[in-house]
Amino acid sequence: MTELLLGLLDKGGYLGIFVLMILENVFPPIPSEVILGAAGVLVEQGKMNGIVLWIIATAGTLAGNLFWYWLGSRWSEDQLKRVIDRWGRWLTFEWDEFTKARDIFRKYGDWIVFLLRFSPLLRTIVSLPAGLAKMKLWRFALFTFLGSLIWNGLLILGGRALAGVIDRYESTAGYVIVVIVVLGVAYYIYRVVTWKPVKAFEPEE
Repeated sequence: MTELLLGLLDKGGYLGIFVLMILENVFPPIPSEVILGAAGVLVEQGKMNGIVLWIIATAGTLAGNLFWYWLGSRWSEDQLKRVIDRWGRWLTFEWDEFTKARDIFRKYGDWIVFLLRFSPLLRTIVSLPAGLAKMKLWRFALFTFLGSLIWNGLLILGGRALAGVIDRYESTAGYVIVVIVVLGVAYYIYRVVTWKPVKAFEPEE
């Protein structure tokens, strides 16, 4: 499994990493920890350039977040409720998660976009209220890029640090990756099954 994943990433190259990082920020089941952790192993093996990987992965993260920022800037809260009511189940995106991110954004301002890049739950969702609040695009892009740069760098370094262990215990590493992917898929299915729609014009308490 480990060799298969590394082979796929190696074959896809930097463009593949860029696309995967976009999807990771739009479609929840794709874990960035697995993507960049494995890519870090390729860096350690000399098959990828660490700096190039770092920048391209972060650009992909920014592109995925710009999608949500664009939705937030284009639509009102009522329109967003309609979208989440229709598609939220498959994106495992709940309205109360949006309102939580919105309230945090309102309380702490633009800098929260940078800080929430380190939050597994809210790092993507905060892009919606940022767009809704008409946060300046250059500030959103800058804070998102800088926060993602740090987080992605840590994941890549983690992959590089574990490269030797993975080579030594390849079969065990393969099982670990399978477990992570299965847990991610299981969590996604759980979220889909337990997701509860919120009516478009339901008044907030």
